[in-house]
Amino acid sequence: MSDVKISVESNFEKALSFASDLIRIPSLSGREGEVAKRLWDEMETLGFEQLRVDEVGNVIGVIPGGGQAPPIMFNCHLDVVAEGDHSEWDYEPFSGLMSGGFLHGRGSMDIKGPLALQTYVAASMKGQSRGDLIVAHTVFEECGGWGMEHLMESKIVEPALVIIGEATDGDICIGHRGRAEVEITVTGLAGHASVPERAKNPIDLIPDIVAGIEEIKRDQKIDSILGASTVVATSLEVLPESRNVIPDRLTVVLDWRVLPEMNQGQMIEQVRDAITRQTGSNLEGFEVKVATATETQCSYSGLQRERDSFTPGFLMDPNDPLVQVAASAVGKQGKEGPADVRPWAFATDGGWTKGVFGIPTLGFAPGKEHFAHTNTERLDIEDARWSFHKYPDLVLALQNHLSSSNIV
Repeated sequence: MSDVKISVESNFEKALSFASDLIRIPSLSGREGEVAKRLWDEMETLGFEQLRVDEVGNVIGVIPGGGQAPPIMFNCHLDVVAEGDHSEWDYEPFSGLMSGGFLHGRGSMDIKGPLALQTYVAASMKGQSRGDLIVAHTVFEECGGWGMEHLMESKIVEPALVIIGEATDGDICIGHRGRAEVEITVTGLAGHASVPERAKNPIDLIPDIVAGIEEIKRDQKIDSILGASTVVATSLEVLPESRNVIPDRLTVVLDWRVLPEMNQGQMIEQVRDAITRQTGSNLEGFEVKVATATETQCSYSGLQRERDSFTPGFLMDPNDPLVQVAASAVGKQGKEGPADVRPWAFATDGGWTKGVFGIPTLGFAPGKEHFAHTNTERLDIEDARWSFHKYPDLVLALQNHLSSSNIV
């Protein structure tokens, strides 16, 4: 085996060990501080320059390139979803154990495994990269992408292209639908359950609200690549919650997977109109409010902000030369021909980089999507090894294309 191959294998093993370390550190959204510190230490050891942590807690570093190509940014996120009941896992969720050809645990695939790979790939390309390689790992991706939104707004980094490390199973992913939580809140008049005639019970409007939701479902657009926009009711809440009290407030929550061209104003208007049509005169004595759900988010760095639940979607043209160059550079694992090109089923920070800020964005990483957010989360080590070896080819091919296209 050549010295080059030995060096690449050594880097891969170190990246895998680093991923295992990261998995052992729980990092729910807003609690990424310890993982951010561990990442900072690793990036410092690997020789990253311009290391910084921005005010929301994103960790950013640069491997300088030769100046012949515009900067490319690698991106993963620092936060993970909750692990749930540990007894339901075959392997402890924070063990970072490697067994049976897999790296196991919460974040192994989504997304600490790919994060470690991207970080080590960038470091290994020092002296080879034609342009700067920015590594920016963000916070709050699992809760709407505050970290990426803030990073793009701040203009701390201005990449020509972004490569996201969400699971693609070796394919090139070019987009996804967006997501919003829309709340329908009906306010009536509370009363004692023994005298219902003295109250205005918002529960009485549920059949009309359901009919309105069904009307909305029938009026969704379909994209030939991303599929259909979908709407589904996921929660029904009443206040007060006492079983012998007629509530004065009912909230129905809709999970809406939207196509990139749809905005929040259009969604709110569509829901309000459908509910008004279905309820008609039954609305007398009630007040209906339709809005995107919001929550107060607090970063581990201490920054606090009220944010809505909207995560934008995006879509790259599959015929875009950047997409074609990427698919050819990566190829198919164990087969001839270019990589498959497709969208993700779930949302990513690409909705911000491309959907809002217009920066070309692609996805490439190991991992099968159906393991995400489950108690069987795992990363196939051989798939990870293949992806690690393909990343430099991908970067160099994209840099060549960007430089030849005079993109600056």
